[in-house]
Amino acid sequence: MRFRTLSELESLCRNESLTIAELMIAEQARETDEPAEAVIRQMSGYYQVMKEAVSKGLAAGTQSRSGITGGDAHRVNEYVLAGEPSVGEWAGKALAYALSVSEVNASMGRIVATPTAGSCGIIPGVFVSSQERFGWSDEKLVQGLFAAGAIGYVIANNSFISGAEGGCQAEVGSAIGMAAGALVELRGGTPAQAVHAVGIALKNTLGLICDPVAGLVEVPCIIRNGLGAVNALAAADMALAGVRSVIPSDEVIGVMYEVGAKMPMEHRETALGGLAATPTGLKLTEQLKRMKK
Repeated sequence: MRFRTLSELESLCRNESLTIAELMIAEQARETDEPAEAVIRQMSGYYQVMKEAVSKGLAAGTQSRSGITGGDAHRVNEYVLAGEPSVGEWAGKALAYALSVSEVNASMGRIVATPTAGSCGIIPGVFVSSQERFGWSDEKLVQGLFAAGAIGYVIANNSFISGAEGGCQAEVGSAIGMAAGALVELRGGTPAQAVHAVGIALKNTLGLICDPVAGLVEVPCIIRNGLGAVNALAAADMALAGVRSVIPSDEVIGVMYEVGAKMPMEHRETALGGLAATPTGLKLTEQLKRMKK
């Protein structure tokens, strides 16, 4: 890739009069030595998987293999459809859809890791709800996935996207930043605004630990995906309104790396600290161990 930082990404887009998605498609085609049409076709397949996961997870019967989680996406969706959710109809749908995809993951269904399985619900939640709201085509949303991919590429090469390495800030935080920046572009914002959205989003999750109960990608992962989708919408709106990340987004990514590197081992996907080490978390862990015997 010709860029390694968000600043370089934004500069290339500005100098070449390209969107982030257009630049990323060209770079991906060059890197893989495949025509742009083939690269886009592959990404289109990923978006269909995301949409299928949203639909599947909204069904009332979705249950995780452990039995700890399941059905929350359906509950939230029914609540949104029935009245006036406090976050509003469309943020409520993004919340429900993100929960949906995460519950499909927990039930061993098919999802797209964006950037990881632990954060797989955020981008689909934001994208599919926005597509329904604004009447966008699948082709437009596929462009958005390339924009999200460019942002994720920068984060992955300058910080972490793995909870085991950098905590949940690296998984859910990265996905929120990717979704927020891509949504800015989908709604007609500039590459500079998209980059500011990333910084705004990431600052809100710095230090977020990875503490899965019983080591499963369920508690608190699923709920964090739902809330992450709403955070991404808010970050995108702030950037589109002209709010800037006072600390440059690349520097925020650097802080994510610093914080993740210093995070205690107990708070990096080991299930030895945080919510996993609470009395209830330990009780659930023991129950699951007995079930496996």
